[in-house]
Amino acid sequence: MPDHDTLYRSLPVQDLRLADATLPYRCHGTGPDLLLVHGFPLSGYTWRKVLPALAERHRCHIIDLAGLGGSVWDEKTDFSFEGHARRLKALVDHLGLQRYDLLSQDTGATITRCLALMDPARARRQVMINTEIPGHRPPWIVEYQYLMRLPFTPAVFRLLLKSRAFQRSAMAFGGCFDDLDLIDGDFHREFIAPCVSEPRRIEGLRDYLIGANWPTVDAFATRHAEFHEPVLLLWGEDDPTFPLPRARAMLPQFRDARMVTIPRAKLLPQEEKPGEVAKAVLEFLSG
Repeated sequence: MPDHDTLYRSLPVQDLRLADATLPYRCHGTGPDLLLVHGFPLSGYTWRKVLPALAERHRCHIIDLAGLGGSVWDEKTDFSFEGHARRLKALVDHLGLQRYDLLSQDTGATITRCLALMDPARARRQVMINTEIPGHRPPWIVEYQYLMRLPFTPAVFRLLLKSRAFQRSAMAFGGCFDDLDLIDGDFHREFIAPCVSEPRRIEGLRDYLIGANWPTVDAFATRHAEFHEPVLLLWGEDDPTFPLPRARAMLPQFRDARMVTIPRAKLLPQEEKPGEVAKAVLEFLSG
């Protein structure tokens, strides 16, 4: 297997400097343009395991969203789904992309749906991995949105993240992995350890999470029909955050949508089953 970590870290990092945030991005590969957008509480690094296969056929553009990863933000940053989408459109403009496909996961796929509605002339096919569903509220997300508004919560959360038991609980990453050992290693180093050692990382998670606006998600129940290009729902079968039966019920909302499910995977199949994810994405985009 290739050293995914070394490849990802070897890619040149460029900064997109905008009025309300600075977003780092990386580009790799040859072929039709593909924009990769991560979810909460991750960064572009989550695509490292699927990148080698995708980059053989696509020019991959990977970004860190505001509040997460290596981004820079402040009190003026718009953390709504639409705000994130406007910054993605600025990246597309900056890169001069004429047409592009979308691969996204979790809140990233809500943001790319907003982008596709903003930019219908250029946005093409969409692959959505385990993402928000109209009318559905994951209980722990709503609870965290409330708790993160309290002044002491970020400090308490940093302390809790030092505990391996908490990391593996349903209130942290237990619902993200079928194989909990994957929480250790490079995932821990990239996504957990910085939250413990850097208060600013927790502040970014807080602002990103609070900015998630549910009316936008619920509006997709009718707005999904506005997508004229094909859509693939790629789903970890055992995800407790966005349950598979609710995802299946969302399929008829689209004009042209299909679903591929991944056994023994939860919220983060790109981390757990990267080979299966890359295969499904490439087959869909080549069809």
